Amino acid sequence: MPMHDTDLSRFSGVIPPVIIPLKGDRSLDRDAFRVSIDRMIDAGVTGLFFLGSSGEVVFLTDEQRLEVIEVALDIVAGRVPVLVGIIDMETMRVIDQAKRVSRYPIDALVATAPFYALGGPHENERHFRQIREHTDLPLFAYDLPVSVHTKLDPNMLIRLGKDGVIQGVKDSSGDDVTFRWLVLENEDAGHPLQLLSGHEVVVDGALLGGADGSVPGLANIDPHAYVEQWNAAKAGDWGRVTKIQDHLARLMMMTRKVTATVGFGAGVGAFKTALWQMGIFNTNQMREPVQALTGDDVRSIVQVLRKQGMVPKDSLINFDWDC
Repeated sequence: MPMHDTDLSRFSGVIPPVIIPLKGDRSLDRDAFRVSIDRMIDAGVTGLFFLGSSGEVVFLTDEQRLEVIEVALDIVAGRVPVLVGIIDMETMRVIDQAKRVSRYPIDALVATAPFYALGGPHENERHFRQIREHTDLPLFAYDLPVSVHTKLDPNMLIRLGKDGVIQGVKDSSGDDVTFRWLVLENEDAGHPLQLLSGHEVVVDGALLGGADGSVPGLANIDPHAYVEQWNAAKAGDWGRVTKIQDHLARLMMMTRKVTATVGFGAGVGAFKTALWQMGIFNTNQMREPVQALTGDDVRSIVQVLRKQGMVPKDSLINFDWDC
């Protein structure tokens, strides 16, 4: 299915993968969702990505995924482009997700490689080509080998871009060398792909290398800094870009302070805890089977927030909620 005409340049800048607030009973906290989304849009983000890793997509039922999309679209109300993850185990399940979400007025789809019955390069390429056969929306390939156990080959990505199969890449591989090569090869091919870095700590390097923007989960915590960094990069003020990145790298250290758990519990768990302590979320609840952070982990995260000026230095730690 050919993609309908669209201005791909609007998929640039700062596009946070949106973290989903939950009530104590793990239902969607719509009020906090609105506060968080409005806060990021007011800060100047250029798009929002729902149902990604930071959005706990793999923990959601189909019904819960659609609830997130419906509520998110109502809140966003067309103010910025909306990208939606169609992440699932295998190709036909991903296509089913694409068909479900394409009924809504969204702007782009985001898909990883398959992640259960692992294949090789030929299967991965066919996977994205098959998705294209069932949607006319822009499609971003999500490079996330830590979770899907497959590193997307840059040559394949460029080939898919030139053939109109995919329109961009969200790179969360942590492989900055390969990403730099991808940027160069994309330019050599005429820039068929919008290249976005999901590596919060080194966005400065990605932008200097020619990335079209970033998709940082940490932008839920400090969207203003990422937007200011993007604007500084466009203006060629690389000293300012680096200074802002130092702040963001120190802020990201909150994920290293967690000792009770690893994985989503430490990463997204730290982000949710920060948003809770900043008064944006009402809890730091996680999806089953992940538990919310407590005790010393919360105190350590608050210390990072205080040092980086995200909460007052005399702020009280809030543990008063019923899970």
